[in-house]
Amino acid sequence: MSKELAQLLFPNVDKTIEYYEDLYPERNLDKKAKVTRLGPSPTGFIHLGNLYGALVDERIAHLNDGTMLLRIEDTDDKRKVEGSEELIIRSLKFFGIEFDEGVSLDGEKGIYGPYRQSDRKEIYQTAAKYLTEKGFTYPSFVSEEEMAIIREEQEKAGVNTGYYGKWATDRNLSLEEIRANLDAGKPWTLRLKSGGDPEVAMKFKDGIRGEINVRQNNLDVVILKQNGIPTYHFAHVVDDHFMRVTDVVRGEEWLSTLPIHLELFFLMGWTRPNYNHTAHLMKVEDDKKRKLSKRKDPELSLEYYMKDGYFPEAVTEYLMTLMNSNYEEWRMKNPDKSYREFAFKTKNMSSSGALFDLNKLNDISKDVLVKMSEDQILDFMMAWSEKFDKDANQLLVKYRDDLSRLLAIGRSGKKPRKDLVNCSQIMDFVSYYFDEDFKYVDNLPERVSKEDARVILRAYIDTYNQDDTNEAWFEKVKTITDTNGFTSNNKAFKNEPELYKGNITDVSTAIRVAVVGRQQSPDLWSIQQVMGRDRVLARIEKYLETLA
Repeated sequence: MSKELAQLLFPNVDKTIEYYEDLYPERNLDKKAKVTRLGPSPTGFIHLGNLYGALVDERIAHLNDGTMLLRIEDTDDKRKVEGSEELIIRSLKFFGIEFDEGVSLDGEKGIYGPYRQSDRKEIYQTAAKYLTEKGFTYPSFVSEEEMAIIREEQEKAGVNTGYYGKWATDRNLSLEEIRANLDAGKPWTLRLKSGGDPEVAMKFKDGIRGEINVRQNNLDVVILKQNGIPTYHFAHVVDDHFMRVTDVVRGEEWLSTLPIHLELFFLMGWTRPNYNHTAHLMKVEDDKKRKLSKRKDPELSLEYYMKDGYFPEAVTEYLMTLMNSNYEEWRMKNPDKSYREFAFKTKNMSSSGALFDLNKLNDISKDVLVKMSEDQILDFMMAWSEKFDKDANQLLVKYRDDLSRLLAIGRSGKKPRKDLVNCSQIMDFVSYYFDEDFKYVDNLPERVSKEDARVILRAYIDTYNQDDTNEAWFEKVKTITDTNGFTSNNKAFKNEPELYKGNITDVSTAIRVAVVGRQQSPDLWSIQQVMGRDRVLARIEKYLETLA
């Protein structure tokens, strides 16, 4: 009956499994080489979890002289969004992920395609016909409404939901009954005729979680939908085999259906790939851990990092710390090496949820950016602003040379400044320099009155010389301090503060507020050297007007 049924269901399928085995031979790679794949759905949204998984894929493949491919899993027409493929490819490329094979902006690369599941229907149907010939599948004419009734009855009975056992009535249809249903034009799905026993546990070795127990599958799951397109369960098994994938990286949500996939590989007579089930990216909220959510957490989207102008090197560096807990220790010992030299291992990945912390990403960004040259930073900022912030782009073009000197302040030596995080933050950080929309953000220090500030700033203008060295400039600030009731002797001020209006910190902060509008900034003398005499004095005169 099986061969007759296969011919009845798939009369137009004329290829064989052997045909595709020859068409997609074993790869000509070293035995230890790994082949990985990323299989996103083109839904118009790409998130941090995709990048996290892609980085794991990339590391597994390239640390083992293998290949990483991009497969687009687009079998669900309802979820498909125009332009998604380009978004996926460009977003991952932005963060340094490039594929050796598969879908690309210039067409498909590689001989194991097509790499879009929507183009592989004939392959799936050939595999489905093969399973049917072996007696491992059957057509099911159960409607969605009937399935809803079955689920309701199962829930009332307190048993597992699904199509199996006594509930799987179509499993026992005769060939004549099947033919009659087909002749009547009834829509059908192809279901797996499972031979598993859920009471039997199997040992399974996961690349991340180690040895785990999984129950055998007994669900007669749908493997081909009514339109002849496969479900994920069947499609990924067929694709991973014929694309000769050795290692699969996917989220822990697939652990529950793993027994189905193991059964399908077994029934097809294929060697299964190594599965690596990653833990969810988590965050702490109200002292509780929860999974990052597309709805609640804007930081889940990759666009969040691109819009804010996070440097891809910083995001990658942070994800590496999430991937392997020993990465940070390695980085401390190897501050100048590429992350690609780190011996990443899936067995060192967390299986209990990787805790995502935006503050830690920002701290790592500071460490990464301090090693970059000012020109590297500005080159990236120019490209970022062209796409995401036109106003910033105009300022960057106008002040490029000045900004290079500004960003260099305090970034050399044994203890360099570490205060640059991303493009948006850097633009805010240097905004004091731009005359366009310049604002006085901070007030005078508490111990400096408006009257004292006027006296201090007039004296500063009178003695200002652009050619002064840092030392000569500071001596003038000390003189202004000591001749106006303040003291440059911090020890004396600490011992007898009542004798003075304040100390040199108060005076220099008042000057800083007048020049840059803030109480804190990088070294003021260095800033003034970049600004030039006319702009420095104009700023102070402008500030004096606010004190009138």
